[in-house]
Amino acid sequence: MSNIKICPSLMCANFDNLKKEVVSLDKAGADIFHIDIMDGNFVPNFGMGLQDIDTVRRNTNKEIDVHLMSINASDHIGLFKKAGVDIVYVHSEGDSLISTTLAKIKENGMKVGLAVSPGTSIYSIKELLNLVDIVLVMTVNPGFAGQKYLDYVDEKIFKLADLKSKYNFEIFVDGAISEEKVNYLKTKGVDGFILGTSALFGKDESYEEIIKRLKS
Repeated sequence: MSNIKICPSLMCANFDNLKKEVVSLDKAGADIFHIDIMDGNFVPNFGMGLQDIDTVRRNTNKEIDVHLMSINASDHIGLFKKAGVDIVYVHSEGDSLISTTLAKIKENGMKVGLAVSPGTSIYSIKELLNLVDIVLVMTVNPGFAGQKYLDYVDEKIFKLADLKSKYNFEIFVDGAISEEKVNYLKTKGVDGFILGTSALFGKDESYEEIIKRLKS
């Protein structure tokens, strides 16, 4: 079995029964539950909220991450700590005090995640790599589901993979991640995969069958 981490994107889950979805995914072998938080400003859309995090936290002991697509993300770090979040991803784009924001996440005892949009270069965030536990590479533009995978981002992934051992971080990818992309990118140094409808949700197979195959 592979040691990759499978992270269901709960924006794609069946919200008629979020509790059932979380329990099923937990039993199926999901590693981290991924929650998108959007404020309608950083990206022109709205995402999940604290009530959703509470539902997830009450129904799994697995790690929960939040991907903050919001302005002034640092103002809300303490809220997510109280909600039981384990990993916080923030964007450097638009945050003039990004190193302070990353330090605040760490001070609150959570893993530090840096989300990198498709148009953001490695060179603009290289000095931050010493501060992070996980780099989340966006393979679509953040904010909306149903986009196509941006193949040109692969080069960024490969360059980050070359820097992993030096800076001691993991690489996760998020955006239109199909089963084929998982099988390819896990050979290129990617450690974790945020999965939505391209590989996990809305399929004829059970979550257990899909996750088992992805990890095999």
